[in-house]
Amino acid sequence: MEQFLVIQTASIGDVILTTPLAEALHSSFPHVQIDILVRKGNEGLLSSHPFLHQVLTWDKDHRKYLHLLRLLVLIRERRYDYVINVQRFASSGLLTAFSKAKVRIGFGKNPFSVFFDRAVKHDIAPGGTFVHEVDRNLSLIRTIVPDGEQYPRLYPSEDDYKSTVSLKGQPYVCIAPASLWFTKQYPSKKWIEFLRVIPAEYYVYLIGSGKDKDLCDQIIKDSGHEHAETLAGRLTFLQTAAMMKDAVMNFVNDSAPQHLASAVDAPVAAIFCSTVPAFGFGPLSGRSYVIETRELLNCRPCGLHGLRKCPLDHFKCAYTIENKQLLDVFLR
Repeated sequence: MEQFLVIQTASIGDVILTTPLAEALHSSFPHVQIDILVRKGNEGLLSSHPFLHQVLTWDKDHRKYLHLLRLLVLIRERRYDYVINVQRFASSGLLTAFSKAKVRIGFGKNPFSVFFDRAVKHDIAPGGTFVHEVDRNLSLIRTIVPDGEQYPRLYPSEDDYKSTVSLKGQPYVCIAPASLWFTKQYPSKKWIEFLRVIPAEYYVYLIGSGKDKDLCDQIIKDSGHEHAETLAGRLTFLQTAAMMKDAVMNFVNDSAPQHLASAVDAPVAAIFCSTVPAFGFGPLSGRSYVIETRELLNCRPCGLHGLRKCPLDHFKCAYTIENKQLLDVFLR
């Protein structure tokens, strides 16, 4: 039995956008063993995944480099047939280059790519054409699985769905208002305005991590919405995905919840502020919408991953988005 190791120790969204590799490998080779290495804290995304043999974790918060060396020893002992590195950072490149795998694959931008057996180009909008990050990731295994389209997939368990049943007594909307980056986050003032005009027949749940709870509570309080509730910090990743799956619509930033929605084919409306879908990180659900400013701003996009503040101090890419653009999604 051939053994594969996929490495992606970046953020939640990056892990989700890596899952198509497991789908593609399993589809073509149902009997291979697929392991994945993720950052500690993100393993809950994959706890019910049917195609993964083992989920390895790297603790980046405690004795980071000691743990990295221990992982390297473990990986070398396992002698994988393939190590496929989806990241472009030196730490994952080190693990790949010295893994003792028969075949080592990664992106050419990785500092250790000179030691890979196959280094693949990773271009954002190459030649002005749109390429989704999923397709860039799948390019790593095109010599192994040459054809076939795959999408991100997560697998909430039956218990994940059961644990959210009591919250689904009436039609509801989910809103994920937070982001790690200021210029990717639709302003709380705009979320408050939106809550005030959401059709009365919909209950509203604000979702996110425990760190987002105060933001969610403040948005609900300031909006005066009588049928809204904060779920931030109360649900696991997969329980959140189970909630999003049955929502009338999920309103999100260009952030991890967008990819959670895509991974369970939940309806999603993604708000892009400083970033643009052309970077290749847009929603992939069957029913998905992109919402962005209608104004032509010379300053947009101002960065690939978002910034901690608007470089021009006006944040027009967010504030010029109109409530009507969000409300129109309900009519489509």
